[in-house]
Formats: sequence, C-alpha cells, structure tokens
Amino acid sequence: MREHLPLVQYAVSDMVGRIPRQVPRDDLVSAAMVGLAQAARSFDPDRGISFERYASTRIRGALIDELRSRDWASRSVRFKARRMAVCVEDLTAELGRTPTTDELAARMGVSANTVDTLTDDVHRAVVLNYDSVIAEGDAEDVLPAETACPESVMLDRERHAYLGDAIEALPERLRHVVVGYFFEERPMLQLAEELGVSESRISQMRAEALSLLKEGINSQLDPDSQLAESSSTRVARRKSAYFAAVCSGSHWKTRLTERSTAARLGARSPAIA
Repeated sequence: MREHLPLVQYAVSDMVGRIPRQVPRDDLVSAAMVGLAQAARSFDPDRGISFERYASTRIRGALIDELRSRDWASRSVRFKARRMAVCVEDLTAELGRTPTTDELAARMGVSANTVDTLTDDVHRAVVLNYDSVIAEGDAEDVLPAETACPESVMLDRERHAYLGDAIEALPERLRHVVVGYFFEERPMLQLAEELGVSESRISQMRAEALSLLKEGINSQLDPDSQLAESSSTRVARRKSAYFAAVCSGSHWKTRLTERSTAARLGARSPAIA
C-alpha cells in the first residue's frame, strides 16, 4: 500500500475535475484509500494482472461508490436537467432550431451563467454514469484479459458499431463537436471559432449530442427504453428519424468487424474512450 499510495492521489485528482466543487477532497481521498486497502487484501498475482492496474480499478470503484452514495446528481441536478430538457424541446419546436443559451435562460427564468453551469453539471453526471458502468464489478470482469472470449469481442464490436452509427447520424454541427472534442481532443475554444459560436454554446451542444447519442444507441440495444413521452410532436418525429438513421447505419455483418470508432469517423488522433 505504501508503494502504491500515488495511485490514490492520481485517481482523486482525475475525478475532482469532473464533479461538483462542493464534494470535499478529503472524503474522496478516504474513499480511495479504502479502495486501495481492498485491492491489497484481494489481489491475486496468479491472474496475470499487475497490482497497479488492479488497484486502480478498485480505487476508481470506491470513488464512484462514494459519489453515488451522496446522490448529488438526483437531488440537485436531475430535476433541473429535466426542466431544461423540456424547455429545449419546446423552444426547438417553436423556433425550428436549437435555442441559444440566452433564449433558453429566458425561457427558464434564469441567467445565462446558470444555464452554462447546469449544462456542465449534466455533462459531469453523464461522465460519472459512464465511469460507474466501467467501475462496477470485479477487476477480472472489467480489465482486459490476454485472450478475450469470443462473446466479449462480438459485443464490444457491436457497441463500437452502434456508437459510430449514432455519431454519423447526428446533425452536422453536433457531429463536428463530438468528433473534435472527444476523438481529436481539441479545445472548445478552437471548435467555437470553427463554428462561429461561443465556448458556452459548444458546451451546450456537447451535452445535447451526448443525450442524443445515448438515446440513439439505446434505441438499438434496448428499444423498450425509448417509450418515454415527448413534450413536442415535432421533436418526437425528429428523434424517430434519428433512431431510424442509426438503425440503418450499418449491417449486422459489418458490425462484427467493427474495431475502431475513431478510425471509422476519420478522427485526426486516437479516441480517448
């Protein structure tokens, strides 16, 4: 444990930038230490996994458990996020386009800065949910083995393919933001200059794209999850068209050979996820 204490600080520092500022850093350090202790007790070198990799997964899982136990997203973010989503759908139907930050703020009766802050919190919640999926379970379930079983390989390729389909089906400007920010790791300022908008607008577009991607992928992997009502018939039609585009994006045979979403999208640098 003494030898690998730096893993604790590294994991906490990585997490702090993606969660609300009110979460005490000391509590995160304590949770990470618990994860390191659990890793030290349960580590089995015969599995062929290094302790550093095994402990990193345990530490990250402990941090996710600590954050989820606080349930900060469901109390302070999710209610506002649902309200903002309804306003976005209503304004999109009325204006025939995605509303600006100022227009959304006026509809919600708050300042533009409040909208930007909420958008960032929603983005952090999405990242946290994604991390929790990766962190749940034992290390042997989430860490790559030297020889992955055929079922895991096929499932992974299918997910990559549907992700690629969902990204390619996005509106052009949202697709530009997703590819540039997540796959090419380019700063929001550069993307804002290319699209002629503000950085806060890029942040809003990123959150909108993530929500669409999630729904688009789930429309194929879990169709029953897409039965939620919409506040606008026009928005519902647009989403249905988007789901149909994702569905027709690739054939099941080509999905079996999908390996890299970044390569498929022609990204300039390797994807970060």
